[in-house]
Amino acid sequence: MASRAEQFKKAAVKAAQTARKWAAVAAREADRLLAEARKRMKEEQRQRRLKAALHRSGRVLKAAGRAAIVAGIAAGIAAARSSRAGKRRKRARR
Repeated sequence: MASRAEQFKKAAVKAAQTARKWAAVAAREADRLLAEARKRMKEEQRQRRLKAALHRSGRVLKAAGRAAIVAGIAAGIAAARSSRAGKRRKRARR
């Protein structure tokens, strides 16, 4: 039969091996979680950039829409003036 010291050493070695195995498992899990966190961060940054781009393009489209309305009004006024100008008669000079 093994002495108490040998039994203690054997138990210590077995505990150390088990701890090393679980440390490796924990390291893999930590790496997986870190990779997932980085992926989410990149997705959030991408979404933030996309949202900002959509906001900018929305402002550009809004400004373009206003410019189109102003241009349409100006064209309408110009058309009305040109149609009135043709109908006016010149006075005969005496």
